[in-house]
Amino acid sequence: MDLDSPVVKRLQNVKSIILVLSGKGGVGKSSVATQLALSATTSTNAKVGLLDVDLTGPSLPRMLGLDGHSVHMGLHGQGWVPVHADRAGKLSVMSIAFLLKSKNDAVVWRGPKKSAMIRQFLADVKWDCDTLIIDTPPGTSDEHIALTEHLAPLADRIHAVIVTTPQAVALSDVQKEITFARTVGIPILGLIENMSGYACPHCADCTNVFSTGGGESLAKREHILFLGKVPIDPLLVKLLDDIKILQMKKEEQAKQGGITLSVQDQEAISTTLIERYQSIPTYKVFESIARRILEAVH
Repeated sequence: MDLDSPVVKRLQNVKSIILVLSGKGGVGKSSVATQLALSATTSTNAKVGLLDVDLTGPSLPRMLGLDGHSVHMGLHGQGWVPVHADRAGKLSVMSIAFLLKSKNDAVVWRGPKKSAMIRQFLADVKWDCDTLIIDTPPGTSDEHIALTEHLAPLADRIHAVIVTTPQAVALSDVQKEITFARTVGIPILGLIENMSGYACPHCADCTNVFSTGGGESLAKREHILFLGKVPIDPLLVKLLDDIKILQMKKEEQAKQGGITLSVQDQEAISTTLIERYQSIPTYKVFESIARRILEAVH
């Protein structure tokens, strides 16, 4: 191990690094990464870092209700301070979205510049966490190559979680992702079958609207641990939408001091996303998945 590497020095206290991978877009990979981080934060005493390296399509700040936030340099040049998603500072988040002037700005970079940005995320951010979860772009791209190169000295701490949906086209693409992980020597912790059924918002019962079981069959065929099926949860969508709406109201109140929020809105704002997340059906599913993952890597 290159002990003098800036990445090694910065991440020396991080016990595990988990890459969330998918073969194609639209399978809910970022949603899985977000829920893994939220579940790990609530179900254990671990501090969790969440890094968004989907440089051209960052979505984690929006999902966590952190749009409009920015990062700043710590005291004495200690590096960028990530954005905290909770009051206790147990979940810290970093994304290129925090560095853009506008959320509508496009990132049009070639490979070398992407690699340099990812290196900064790893080496220059104050990662005060036990586990670092990295949300990657779909497929295998410059970002994946940069990650494997910069994290090579920490190879013994790196693992992957594969995300797919039950449909045949997603399963075909995720097979390539499994091959990529094995080719570069990243151990695969397991596979999650996302969007497997629909969770009723009233009774939480799950109905199989589309095909199901494809991810589980693939995991069995490839001798990969199957971590579980995650249904489409309308309450999760509503929760994330509500967080964004409340954030917009809070920003408007700050701009115009005369606006008074309702008591209900004030109570909702004071309750963090992490606390509210525990009330939805998929929390129990992800709590179990997160525990299995953390037990495997720690």
